[in-house]
Amino acid sequence: MTSYASDYPDLPFDPIYKKHFEDFYATSDTPDAHEKYVEFFTPDATVVMASKRAEGKAEILALRKGMWEKVQSRLHKPLKIFPYGPNANEVMLFGTVQYGLKAGGQSSVEWAAYARLKKVDGSVKMDFYQVYLDTAAQSQAK
Repeated sequence: MTSYASDYPDLPFDPIYKKHFEDFYATSDTPDAHEKYVEFFTPDATVVMASKRAEGKAEILALRKGMWEKVQSRLHKPLKIFPYGPNANEVMLFGTVQYGLKAGGQSSVEWAAYARLKKVDGSVKMDFYQVYLDTAAQSQAK
């Protein structure tokens, strides 16, 4: 079990989806893995991070790079993942993320997210991912 493993309700949930989220958050926490991060999404995916919206891989890549401008490190803890029914491809997530800031200090915030998954050529991709977090709490630590 990795540190990116989550609790799930007692519902059947495809193990490939569980692995997807473990790999996704491990990649999300790797500062220079911008191109690898984008590969977790379909070419036409939509990503919404608080008030920022990106559509398609080029915009997602730009969003991803921007997320690391003031952050030196991050550590996601996806605590719980709630599939929308047995073996669903839609989930709600809840967790925390701790940031190490380039300006010094740390910040930690809770987040929730919605993800819609697709199986593509033997792998899993997201075609929609939206993260909900308190940007005021996040910016107070900067």
